[in-house]
Amino acid sequence: MDLDWLKGLIELVEDSGVDGLDIELVGSDTGDPTRVRIRKSPRLAAAAAVPAAVPAAAAGGLEVAPAPAAAPASPPAETAPASGLFEVLSPMVGTFYRAPAAGADPFVSVGDRVEAGQTLCILEAMKLMNELQSDVAGVVQEIAVENAEPVEYGALLFRIEPD
Repeated sequence: MDLDWLKGLIELVEDSGVDGLDIELVGSDTGDPTRVRIRKSPRLAAAAAVPAAVPAAAAGGLEVAPAPAAAPASPPAETAPASGLFEVLSPMVGTFYRAPAAGADPFVSVGDRVEAGQTLCILEAMKLMNELQSDVAGVVQEIAVENAEPVEYGALLFRIEPD
């Protein structure tokens, strides 16, 4: 394993808004996959690291395994304003993507029913694709950001009417 490459991954995780990264290298010398897991802290983040939808070329020729669904970190995650709708706020600065790839169907649309843990969007930060999952089950009432728009930390992304 290339230690400089590994140090670079650690620095990327430290400098980003994600708490961890899981990578599976396929086609190692032994024929068995090599797995690398980097965690920044013991708490879980609202965004999981790199989804499987990222092409191998975008990940430097590596096949990247999706991270398990994660629990909310700390605000901003979702808040309940006076209207009773949950507001999903951006946990990081990045670029908002509604679909896993260009031309693919969006993860969710207004009027869709979502379950807790269901992927709502992807936030790209520092060339890492981070899935953002819903913390509540309910119906999407509003998508406040256009596809491929930059978002700031704490920006409103979705409003969900909880069950």
